[in-house]
Amino acid sequence: MSQSAQQCDILLQDVRFLTPDIRIAEHQDIAIRNGKIEAVCEHGARSFQAAETFAGNGLLWMPGLTDGHIHTSQQFLRGRLLDVKPVIWKKVNVPFESRLREETSRLSARLAAYEMLSAGTTAFVDAGSRYPEILAEEYEQIGMRGRVTVMTNDNPHAPESLRTTSVEEGVRRFREMKDAIHSELIGPMYSVTTPTAVSEAIYRRILEIAIEDDVPFETHLNEYASEVNEFVEIHGQRPFVWLEQEKLLPRRMLAAHAIFLSQQEIRILEEHKVRVIHCPFSNCGKGVPNTPELLDRGIACGFGSDGAGHGGLDLFREMRLFSRVMQVSHGLNTADSTVMPAENILRMATQNAAEALFMDYKGRVAEGEPADLIAIDTEAPHLFMTQNLIHALVESACGQDVKHSIIAGRTVMKNRELLTLDTEQLRYDIKKAADENPWLTNWIGTGR
Repeated sequence: MSQSAQQCDILLQDVRFLTPDIRIAEHQDIAIRNGKIEAVCEHGARSFQAAETFAGNGLLWMPGLTDGHIHTSQQFLRGRLLDVKPVIWKKVNVPFESRLREETSRLSARLAAYEMLSAGTTAFVDAGSRYPEILAEEYEQIGMRGRVTVMTNDNPHAPESLRTTSVEEGVRRFREMKDAIHSELIGPMYSVTTPTAVSEAIYRRILEIAIEDDVPFETHLNEYASEVNEFVEIHGQRPFVWLEQEKLLPRRMLAAHAIFLSQQEIRILEEHKVRVIHCPFSNCGKGVPNTPELLDRGIACGFGSDGAGHGGLDLFREMRLFSRVMQVSHGLNTADSTVMPAENILRMATQNAAEALFMDYKGRVAEGEPADLIAIDTEAPHLFMTQNLIHALVESACGQDVKHSIIAGRTVMKNRELLTLDTEQLRYDIKKAADENPWLTNWIGTGR
């Protein structure tokens, strides 16, 4: 190696990668140093010396996927939510989460990280828990990028362990969380689970402190038609219209689901740059969002799993399902087979969803960007010899095709082995916890 070789931590040598404009670039070298992508160039155009090198070998490198809406605390509800009558979160989810304690919350975070990393998800936004600081600690140690928040509820019917006794206590808890999290990878968010589940007083105040403290805010909004109607009955306006009217829209806001939107609300989302996260598998039991129009209006729409209880954390599955839902709901009635192109779907899973983090990470493979990348094994039989790899990623790829993962310039999975998490120990700890707490895997709740 020439003495003039440029030093780097990781070198992706003679590889294919997904470009920011969603094309496949061939025969490229990507040098990673100090957590960033330092160079992207034609193979051999520059000389590099790296501590760790990955060669091409039938791989496609692309940005890590971002799960814009995960419920870490529902990790043990896998298989429990299918076919339950609405509203699921009231009947099953919240009562279950109220039983979690610190150690079971740690196990939930580790299991969620295990599943996400194994499926190519490198970043996430958690929808709220009783112990966000614990989730932050676990995710940071494992090396994931994301945001966490407090589950806030002052409804007198909410479980006591999740219920705040006053607005002041709720505010104190959020600011306590904000001050406790000091990480380049994990950040805090303020949130209210859903506005119809809490008092107007706490809803207003949490929105106000999100604006005052300039902390990103996330919430479930316009998820069920019944909840929109209930909000109108209480406030006289649809949710986003009321928020704008009351000057309660934070500068950085994330709306999960956002299925039932009026034209006026779409205009508000556009003007205030509200990020939207759709959860295709979960949403199929509720409604179909008007995503083509949202994207046409420049609204950043990404994907979320809605947690393991809704079929798992594989965002490749969400992409494939979403493609077909969009075709059936928006393409058939206009005979438009390109109503939701594969390029748009991949952009949603990477760049758009990354915007929901409100971080430096933008979900792109480009010089100067954080080095969060995954490698897809294109030699898998269902991807091999495809005529269009972009299409195949949406039509056929799955989480099991992810071979390597790098986050912030650190290799966290290599040859499908997680390097930052002892998975055998995790499996042992989870089985032990389930034996000691049978409700973890046999939760009944108040619904079928």
